[in-house]
Amino acid sequence: MPDDAQTPEQPRPDPALHRLDRPVGEWDLRGRSPGSDNDDITGRTRFRWLHGEGDSFFLLQEMQMDYAGTPILSHELIGHDPKTGAFASQVYSNMAAEPWPYIWDVNGDEITIAISHGPMDAKYTGRFAADGNSWSGGWRPNPGADETINAPYDITATRRA
Repeated sequence: MPDDAQTPEQPRPDPALHRLDRPVGEWDLRGRSPGSDNDDITGRTRFRWLHGEGDSFFLLQEMQMDYAGTPILSHELIGHDPKTGAFASQVYSNMAAEPWPYIWDVNGDEITIAISHGPMDAKYTGRFAADGNSWSGGWRPNPGADETINAPYDITATRRA
């Protein structure tokens, strides 16, 4: 190799990805499906940087949930699109044969997650507690969405010790 040849610069993760640091860790999930008087949604989720903190372009979520007797397992990769500023993800689950696309935003204490894909058309709006050890919110169908597919529910995530 000639002495004056330059090595291409390695791409670096966009600093905007640090907005996704809030959910990093392990969380217990508890919530209620429509019409339930008791918590009938339980589960666990874990968020971690795919290639190590500070060196990763993607946040990985691994989730297992019991939704009123229906087991849900999923893996989600969340990345940042610098052209649009969006945090886009793909969810691979036991609920669909193809990945589902979601859009995330974590802005201070506020967290939103949205999907508009085929019959899936809903948005999660939540808020982190001041100490960062929990967040609560709810999924709601968007106007005109089929509520039998996009059932509203509320859920709280509590950081595991």
